[in-house]
Amino acid sequence: MKKIATIICLLAIVFSGQAQKKKKNAKLILDVDGVCGMCKKRIEKAALNTKGVKFASWNVQSHELIVILDERKTDEKLICQSLANAGHDTKEVKAPQEAYDALHACCKYRNEEIKDSHKKE
Repeated sequence: MKKIATIICLLAIVFSGQAQKKKKNAKLILDVDGVCGMCKKRIEKAALNTKGVKFASWNVQSHELIVILDERKTDEKLICQSLANAGHDTKEVKAPQEAYDALHACCKYRNEEIKDSHKKE
């Protein structure tokens, strides 16, 4: 009886481990703050420079960044940190003030006047 219980436990461990395998081509959608085409280039470049990211496309209107990544090499937190280091906030990580201050004047998405000026265009 002990042998059967041991075998069942081992099988459960093996199958649960397989269910948690990380995907090679996982899709991730992040909300990233920005306001213009310059932001788009910077956001996509920061995401693509993160090891394991294969594709990145940011939509200026919706602020959604679509990322295809290899979960074996990176995760959401690392990508968000790369974006923050480039000066762009996500829900998970806020950009350091120094990185935000380094953005071009038209890219200051925390400034309501800048946001409004881009909405009119």
